Amino acid sequence: MKSGSSSLFGLILLAVCCVAFTTKGQEIKTSDLEGRWDLVISKDGTDLPSWLEVRHSGNSTLVGRFVYANGSARPISEVKIAGGKFNFSIPPQWEKETTYLDFEGNVTAEGLKGTMKYVDNKTYNWTATRAPLLKRTKEPVWDKPINLFNGKDMKGWKAMGDNQWVVEAGVLKSPKSGSNLVSYDTFTDFKLHVEFRYPKGSNSGIYLRGRYEVQIIDSKGSEPEDGLFGGIYGFLTPNEMAAKDAGEWQTYDITLVGRKVTVVANGKAIITEQLIPGITGGALDSKEGEPGPILIQGDHGAIEFKSIVITPAR
Repeated sequence: MKSGSSSLFGLILLAVCCVAFTTKGQEIKTSDLEGRWDLVISKDGTDLPSWLEVRHSGNSTLVGRFVYANGSARPISEVKIAGGKFNFSIPPQWEKETTYLDFEGNVTAEGLKGTMKYVDNKTYNWTATRAPLLKRTKEPVWDKPINLFNGKDMKGWKAMGDNQWVVEAGVLKSPKSGSNLVSYDTFTDFKLHVEFRYPKGSNSGIYLRGRYEVQIIDSKGSEPEDGLFGGIYGFLTPNEMAAKDAGEWQTYDITLVGRKVTVVANGKAIITEQLIPGITGGALDSKEGEPGPILIQGDHGAIEFKSIVITPAR
């Protein structure tokens, strides 16, 4: 073989080796990992909706937030990258165990995938796709209002389990903790008016598109928090506490356009055109780009509704 051919062969061999090495041991670029992700965790034959956010803190550290199938957004102190993979650990939240949740993953052509070692010391697989921005290109045009509760029966609603919900004297009631209630109809952008009341110490919520919980909880006299009355659970804190006494009828007027939410509680604007980053714990799914139902939480305490009216956007 001529020297020129030998040199050319060497260059080709070197290029092939480099490509093989890069493909096998490629380091993750932070730009491939940063952002918000809609996760699905496969656990014991069930798909659990979850959510992940990764962002920069300072010059080089990656931090984030994670939402499991229950609970609020959990802070991630550091997302580490090494050997073509990333990993992070977070402490338990509402779990009784003290074991940390350990995550490992890598970037794929479709998004992210990896494993989660849960507090039960079992390992589960998960996949993730980039969360959609949900930006509208023009202002919504509002359609006619729809009474989701007809004041007579539970037509248009289904209980997610054994049904404890009843209708009495024009009021939709969950007299005790039990199943959540979900509408058959699904929606994208809308205005929602609800009138509700709860007994002392009770806890409920309204899930917008079945994914974003607006808290309903006995909170009068407390400082506003994202986990209290009117908050978007784990994400958005109201600018004031607008809750009335337990036992009184109260109102929410909620507008959801894309990710932008406005909450007017008892006539007071407590959240105004704020962006909801991702799904909250207890969401039906993590398919943020799709329409979703209205879900009423019934598994945390007694709650009553006498009006549920939705005005969809065209």
